Amino acid sequence: MNIAETEATFPIVAKTCGCREKNKRKVTYQFIDSYHSLCLDKKDVIYAELEACERLLKYASDEGDKKTVESEIAELKMALDLLT
Repeated sequence: MNIAETEATFPIVAKTCGCREKNKRKVTYQFIDSYHSLCLDKKDVIYAELEACERLLKYASDEGDKKTVESEIAELKMALDLLT
């Protein structure tokens, strides 16, 4: 049995990175707590990535970042549709 308590309510954080001049932006993800990688399946990871992207979209001020995050959200939703 693995019991862990954490202050973080979200297992994954999303960030945008890449070159703004060449429009090669992408979304990267980071696990907040390392023990989550042991107990999450593909569907759980995609749901967490989707939730992280939706949080990121709220705070995106640059139009290029917004388009990148919206595109990532669409891809994640399509991946969830394929898994179910």
